[in-house]
Amino acid sequence: MSRYLTTTLPYVNADPHLGHALEFVQADALARTWRAEGEDVFFNTGADEHGQKISLAAEKAGQDVQTYVDHYAEELRKLRDALNLSTDGFLRTTDPAHKAAAIEMWNRCNAKGDIYKKAYTGLYCVGCESFKTEKEIINGKCELHPNLTLEKITEENYFFKFSKYSDQLLEYLSREDVIVPGWRREEAIAFVKGGLEDFSISREKKRLSWGVPVPGDDSQVMYVWFDALVSYISTLGWPDDKDGKFEKFWTDGKTLQVAGKDQVRFQSLMWQAMLISADVKNTDQIFYHGFINSGGQKMSKSVGNVISPYELVKKYGTDATRYMLLRHVHPVDDADVTWERLDEWYTANLVNGLGNLVARVMKLAEDNLSGPIPLTDEDAAVEPGFLEMIHSFRFNEAMDLVWEHIGKGDAFMTEHEPYKKLKSETEKAEGLAEIEKLVRHIAKVATHLVPVMPETAETILTAVKENKKPENLFPRLSA
Repeated sequence: MSRYLTTTLPYVNADPHLGHALEFVQADALARTWRAEGEDVFFNTGADEHGQKISLAAEKAGQDVQTYVDHYAEELRKLRDALNLSTDGFLRTTDPAHKAAAIEMWNRCNAKGDIYKKAYTGLYCVGCESFKTEKEIINGKCELHPNLTLEKITEENYFFKFSKYSDQLLEYLSREDVIVPGWRREEAIAFVKGGLEDFSISREKKRLSWGVPVPGDDSQVMYVWFDALVSYISTLGWPDDKDGKFEKFWTDGKTLQVAGKDQVRFQSLMWQAMLISADVKNTDQIFYHGFINSGGQKMSKSVGNVISPYELVKKYGTDATRYMLLRHVHPVDDADVTWERLDEWYTANLVNGLGNLVARVMKLAEDNLSGPIPLTDEDAAVEPGFLEMIHSFRFNEAMDLVWEHIGKGDAFMTEHEPYKKLKSETEKAEGLAEIEKLVRHIAKVATHLVPVMPETAETILTAVKENKKPENLFPRLSA
């Protein structure tokens, strides 16, 4: 089966944050798992580079906007190497091919009669880059950006007939697996049943020039969300599809989008309505993860609790960073991460856990076995339960399962003490057999780590094949 997987495209108005890393690593674990199962996968990330926030940020930084977005797009692109992501595409919304696709989407929706122009007065949130409805305003503030003041703006914009698609969206949302977790689907259904309002899809060029021009109207540019959402299919070559990727991975394949919990309205409603209007297949499934806080507060530069993914990789290494994001950050609920907790997780579970077990077992094997142990198909088999957990986005439970096996290896070593039996002629054969069993055990652990901690898995399997103790997998932290 062909599978298409995309993260959201982070906004390039700041350095990448830990939430981006979480989303990318979750998606990468899925992509690697599917490929290991023989699936043909296209895994996409990218950079969302248009909109008012970016224009204002560039102005504040005293930079040309294109220079500004080039810098931050490159910072995002660097995450591929820093986190060892197996991506196939990196889409920038400033790419000419993407701009052409956004224009095609506009023209198709317009041909359906779903775009119209009207004067509008409303409360606008710069953080969301959208006008807010009454139900999205709490105590006079945007529920997602309570620290920003809503601007009362009157202008003439183009609108998309969102309200026209209520019934079709409810039909789309009737499939239980269309959104994970299930309560986000209920949230989307409630939003539709509460009444959809047509939404603005353009801005006046005199107020915002940084965007894709509206076809046939030089006074307007596309609203950033209308433009950015199209990236999920423009990265596959839509609409021309010269290489056949769109047909293979979107039309005929199974599609999955990964996004943060604040994206439900945009990804599962607005984007899906646009696809229906343009006669393009809807997304098969969307997975929404939670947020990462620190010290009980949202990460913020002003609070001083921001944790950069690059800082994590520098301190702990790539695979350790992947481990902590997949095991210790809940897949769908909000999680709290601090440097103290990160140090604890790293030391207890990687240095003293996996790293120590591998070092002890392979030292015994190198010193006492006559040569490498040939691994069997059983040694290289992955438990169905592990795969099912990954498939159902329960990354933390999948990691827990692996660490249960690590714990069993430690317990076996403590209970049987094979190193003591090697000193006795009558027990030596039994001790060697137990060492072989432990080697097979850590090979089994490594097989399960392939999609989640690929470099560590490769190091362990290489050590087993060469019958040599590897360098310390996870160095102890300096005081």
